[in-house]
Amino acid sequence: MIYRESGDFKTSYHGDQQMFPIALDKWFVILVGSFAFLVVPFIINDYWEKSVLVPVLVWAMAALGLNILTGYCGQVSLGTGGFMAVGAYASYKLTTSFPELNLFIVVLLAGGVTALVGVVFGLPSLRIKGFYLAVATLAAQFFLVWLFNKVPWFYNYSGTGMITAPERFVFGVAVSGPNSPPWATYLFCLTIVVVFAIIAKNLTRGRFGRAWMAIRDMDIAAEIIGVPPLKTKLSAFAVSSFYIGVSGAMFFTIYLGAVEPTEAFGIDKSFLVLFMIIIGGLGSIFGSFVGAAFMVLMPVLFKNIMVGGLGWPTDLVAHLIFILIGGLIMFFLIVEPHGLAQLWRVTKEKLRLWPFPH
Repeated sequence: MIYRESGDFKTSYHGDQQMFPIALDKWFVILVGSFAFLVVPFIINDYWEKSVLVPVLVWAMAALGLNILTGYCGQVSLGTGGFMAVGAYASYKLTTSFPELNLFIVVLLAGGVTALVGVVFGLPSLRIKGFYLAVATLAAQFFLVWLFNKVPWFYNYSGTGMITAPERFVFGVAVSGPNSPPWATYLFCLTIVVVFAIIAKNLTRGRFGRAWMAIRDMDIAAEIIGVPPLKTKLSAFAVSSFYIGVSGAMFFTIYLGAVEPTEAFGIDKSFLVLFMIIIGGLGSIFGSFVGAAFMVLMPVLFKNIMVGGLGWPTDLVAHLIFILIGGLIMFFLIVEPHGLAQLWRVTKEKLRLWPFPH
């Protein structure tokens, strides 16, 4: 009675292949989207913006990018932090060199620059895979962070080596800089993430997504049936890097406002995004959002309850969070490799047949 397909009749292939074949799913997404766009901006404050909503959106964008590469195409990457740094520094150079550029354009161009860099570092995937590819992308992580630290041109010859986001306006409202209102930065990030999540969903359901999954499942068989490995792997690296570059640009311009590459884009960020897609679900757009929300909100919840409520030491709570994350990763890898998204899919299947036995 709760979750049914009764009355959902499909009379065409287009109708059968729509993004939300069950009407309840579609209306649920419309309701959540309407609340996010029309209600949240009026009730948001600085704490919810900086600690909850904007970081969830930024990391969800990064998780979408890595999930396209690792979850859908099967190419393991440990260079997410480095590619986020490319997006951040590209957006910095664009905003300082072209002050008249709209920030939306800056973020998209930063993603495009990161896509080109991602294709270059994706070339080894044509010869190596698995653990060896992970090591190659790890080398890219260290090289990119080192590059942004050692070449003064990237940080405009600043004495500190730190870059600061200048104030930029969209439709007359500041969306970056210290004077930007919380609702504006939130809506800016939300718009970008929602648009590109829809694009990612359609990409993975279309020709590119089928090619990526064929390479992921068995690359030799995929090549035999006509899937070109060169084009497919490099397209996955390009699209993934674009998404990660956009998240890096938002991370710098909207979320932090000032970054230093070693601290902001270290190897811990690469593992953080990898943990997001493992816990959320490999090969799932929904899992990218769930994993990002879980990894961002769980530490906030623990600190509010244990530090703010119970008065526990901050360092003890930080260690407990690390232990819990490690345990959850082992649990999901062993018990449910497809993460929270698979648990949600199983729950929906049971609801569709309830009260009958599954």
